Amino acid sequence: MTAPRRKIPSVNLDDYRSGTSEQRARMVETLGGGLVEFGFLNVEAHGIEPALIRRTYDLWKQFFELPEEVKKRYVGGTGGARGYTPFGVEHAKNNPTPDLKEFYHVGQEADSAAALPDGHPAKEVYPANVWPEAIPEIHEPTVHLFRRLEETAATLLEALAEYFDLPRRQFADMAVNGNSLLRILHYPAVPKGIPAGAVRAAAHEDINLITLLCEATDSGLEIFTREGEWMAVETGPGEIVVDAGDMLSRHLNEVVPATTHRVVNPGDTSRERYSMPFFVHPYSNADLTVHPRFVTEERPAKYPPITAGQFLEQRLIEIGLKK
Repeated sequence: MTAPRRKIPSVNLDDYRSGTSEQRARMVETLGGGLVEFGFLNVEAHGIEPALIRRTYDLWKQFFELPEEVKKRYVGGTGGARGYTPFGVEHAKNNPTPDLKEFYHVGQEADSAAALPDGHPAKEVYPANVWPEAIPEIHEPTVHLFRRLEETAATLLEALAEYFDLPRRQFADMAVNGNSLLRILHYPAVPKGIPAGAVRAAAHEDINLITLLCEATDSGLEIFTREGEWMAVETGPGEIVVDAGDMLSRHLNEVVPATTHRVVNPGDTSRERYSMPFFVHPYSNADLTVHPRFVTEERPAKYPPITAGQFLEQRLIEIGLKK
């Protein structure tokens, strides 16, 4: 008899927002338990309009179809923090072979309705966004999606704090006006003559608190389980994939893992793939010191104190986006 194929768990966000006390408790237990076991889960009923996600994908597809010399006009500043990063630049930590992808970064938007207030310390830290002038209509839906993903992330972080019996805003407040990024990823058809072992995204862990991944246009995402096996991530239509990053794992003394994951090359190398991960980052001065709730005699603190900004700086160097 064949064993059933394992899947990451799914939660319904409406159960937490407006469900009965039993539904809410069940959602919190599934969310926390899923992140502790897998570091990944699916979220349905997240409330982000499918039409907004589709329109954002469609507009950015127009950008990635522009000639290379045009796209390179929008290369951002230090560390690829904003704007365009060309194909073959980023690589996974400890893997010098570049990934088979290009991408665009959008961060906190200075002129949005939820802009950083004057005098906020982060206003001088975050670089300005770089917008492609060739597609002016790309701005509004992208910023709208950014804000909707921020809202969804805050709700998930509140539920996670509830799972650990911590103050409701313990994690969510770290991300208010945080250095979050929306990454629009394009994996082109796999070119001929690539280096041995080159894949769309080599095995890595995310840097941030949590990542919300809008439904990708093709499969390929896999996670490395605690049992030491690669497992394909399967999602239902419209679901968002959520995973825990290194910052959250560090703060929780690895009670929640930052699970290693990758995007493998397709069998049909002519297929391209788009995805939009939203990397939920804390504000730069947020303290990532291991929380005492997760320190015991049997599990001493595994990391020294560090701020989110310091940790991010280290990782950008490790993955080739900063010298």
